[in-house]
Amino acid sequence: MDIETESMKLIPSRLIKKMRRKMSKNNRKNPEPVIEENLLLTDYRPRCLLRRKETIPEKSRFPVIDAHNHLLGDTPPDEMISVMDKVGVRSFINVTGNVQFTFTESGYHGSMRDLSYFIEHYVNKYPGRFFCFTMSLFAQIDREILISDDNFTENCLKQLENDIKKGALGLKITKELGLKFKDYTGRYISVDDRRLYPIWEKAGELGIPVLIHTSDPEGFFLPIDRYNEHYLTLIMAPSWSFQNSHFSKQQLLEQRDRVIRDHPGTIFICPHVANFPENLEYVSTLLRKYKNIYIDFSARMDELGRQPYSARRFFEEFQDRILFATDMPVIEEVYMTYFRFLETDDEYFEYPDYVGRFGHSRWGIYGLHLPDRILEKIYNKNALRIMPALKRAFE
Repeated sequence: MDIETESMKLIPSRLIKKMRRKMSKNNRKNPEPVIEENLLLTDYRPRCLLRRKETIPEKSRFPVIDAHNHLLGDTPPDEMISVMDKVGVRSFINVTGNVQFTFTESGYHGSMRDLSYFIEHYVNKYPGRFFCFTMSLFAQIDREILISDDNFTENCLKQLENDIKKGALGLKITKELGLKFKDYTGRYISVDDRRLYPIWEKAGELGIPVLIHTSDPEGFFLPIDRYNEHYLTLIMAPSWSFQNSHFSKQQLLEQRDRVIRDHPGTIFICPHVANFPENLEYVSTLLRKYKNIYIDFSARMDELGRQPYSARRFFEEFQDRILFATDMPVIEEVYMTYFRFLETDDEYFEYPDYVGRFGHSRWGIYGLHLPDRILEKIYNKNALRIMPALKRAFE
């Protein structure tokens, strides 16, 4: 124990200031340091003093398919393609194709709209550059009641088949299933609710993947206190906290895993490293057990980048099951940081936060320095294998 430090805690702050002034007078060669007092934790932005190399790829080593993203507002496609061309992104998949989707620091907001809008204004006008998934009737993310009557599953299946005919590549399910959605009796709908099983079965019959987002970062289910590493995020966006959710994180993941187990003929993409990048051993076990699972690492570069040795081993073992995805705004610096993470061995560098902002890193991350044979699979080959329609982007 540092006795001097411990004893200082017992001295009133006014006496400490007096002692500092006296010490300053006694040693004029070392004037009193400038101290920014009353600094709020939310304003603390330490600058890294490490001298380290910076290898920032301006363009990806292979053409990229961003397999999990969203159209924020109605961003003009020309603006998006300008960025995509600069950094090497060949195709952009809007996984919420039938949602009018906006995102703010307080969370995301969406309302259902016809898939035809995105198909007409993006997919058809720019062949091979834009693709989409549908949420079918799960697109009602602005509502609490999902199953409003006994015809929900039948109507959802009709909508799904119609949207696939229009050009959707897959079905997207958001975290509202399990965390928000209820049925007409007021009961929360579990991820493995048997009323939804025909939907997962139909996806398998249609040969389309189901991108199923279940739960959220582990810290979002914990108290918002001094021990929560997501504290700053949650005080800025308290609606992201699920510490009082009806189902716990463990229950939600168990429900999702049962759905995957019960539908071996359907491909499931579990985004955000199966929403448990804090426990790569769990995700590894899941991937070894169920061969119908793929994952993406969108918006989880921060979690993987702080455990680079484990993350590299993970990418090596599951190189055929990982999709490149960002789930972030189409910004050059965002993509370049993803490429830096995958391609270089740079150390302790900054990453964008959940909404694509820089300057809010909780820690520095490390590059994985993956070989070309793995990079090409992650950047495009794995996505091409499970979504053959993407091949027209490479013709």
